[in-house]
Amino acid sequence: MLIGLWQKVFSWYPFLMVMMLEKSWHKALEGEVQKPYILELKHFLEGEKGRGATIFPPEENVLNAFRQTPFDKVKVVLMGQDPYHGPGQAHGLCFSVQKGVTTPPSLKNIYKEMEADLGIPPASHGCLINWAKQGVLMLNATLTVQRGEPKSHYGKGWETFTDAVIRVLCQRKDPLVFILWGRSAKDKCENILNTMSHPHAILTSAHPSPYSAPKFFGCRHFSKTNDLLQKWGKEPINWSVDG
Repeated sequence: MLIGLWQKVFSWYPFLMVMMLEKSWHKALEGEVQKPYILELKHFLEGEKGRGATIFPPEENVLNAFRQTPFDKVKVVLMGQDPYHGPGQAHGLCFSVQKGVTTPPSLKNIYKEMEADLGIPPASHGCLINWAKQGVLMLNATLTVQRGEPKSHYGKGWETFTDAVIRVLCQRKDPLVFILWGRSAKDKCENILNTMSHPHAILTSAHPSPYSAPKFFGCRHFSKTNDLLQKWGKEPINWSVDG
């Protein structure tokens, strides 16, 4: 079932009733969503909502990355950290913002690198859903945040859940590309990848934020990813944000 155990765990609380895993992800993570920390995470979010905190992204988009990129369609994993904490920004895909929202500085730098690498001019918006639909899992380490409070939902259970996501992806026999920008993404994924034998490729660089962008520019991760996908007989990603 699409709803499965995830809704059974969270169905007591309206805020989380729409947080349902896509069918293939539910099957891959069925054992994980039965663990006690999931219920603890539910209680934390329940308490935040009860005291009037505004949580981003909106509840219908908390699991958007999984809905847009089913487990069996993943070709690339792009690892982020924390959802955007400003109004109207986060919609469940790392680095991406909803159309009509100002493109964040890190994403502007991503566009600059993409243009230098592939000649694709910067998009007029910051919605990266076209990548997700082609098999780029755009995963944040934590999937919710309090408005105006970056990293406010760290240590509440999301990192354990997203570790499990990375682990089940690592266990796949068909190769994936892991794109890891910044120390946080690198440490999170490599701590898991280095514990097992796997066929996957790992591309690392500095984070595209303005503070580290000089070390990010020139990574050529877009063309390198497509070279790897084609080598494996997979369809390359059309990195044009407009499709």
